[in-house]
Amino acid sequence: MIKAKCDTIFGCWVWILVAATTVYFPLLQGWVMYVSVSSFVISFLLLLSYLFGFHKKVESWRILDSLYHGATGIFYLSAAVLQANATIRSESEVAADFIPRYYQLNVAATLFALVSSSQC
Repeated sequence: MIKAKCDTIFGCWVWILVAATTVYFPLLQGWVMYVSVSSFVISFLLLLSYLFGFHKKVESWRILDSLYHGATGIFYLSAAVLQANATIRSESEVAADFIPRYYQLNVAATLFALVSSSQC
C-alpha cells in the first residue's frame, strides 16, 4: 500500500511539473505525460481497491501488484531518461527568456520520475 501512495504522489508531481512548462519536445514529453498520468490513475484505482478490501477477495492480488509495479518502474525509468534528454535540450533549444524557469521545472520532473522508477 505504501508503494501505491508513493507512486501516486511522485507520479502526480511529474505530471504537474511537465504540465507547468510549455512542451517544446512533444515526442519526448508526451511519453512522460502518458506514463505519469496513466500510472497516477492506475495507482489511485489500485489504492482505492486496496482500501475497500478487494485484495482479500482476489487471490492473484500479489501477482497483479508485482506486475504493475514492475511495469511502472520500467516505464518511469524510460520516462526519466526522456525527460532528462528534454532537460538537456531545453538549455539550447528553448527561448532565452524561458530557460531558467523551464530548466528548473524539467530538472525537478526528471528527479521525481527517477524517484518514481525506484518504487520508493
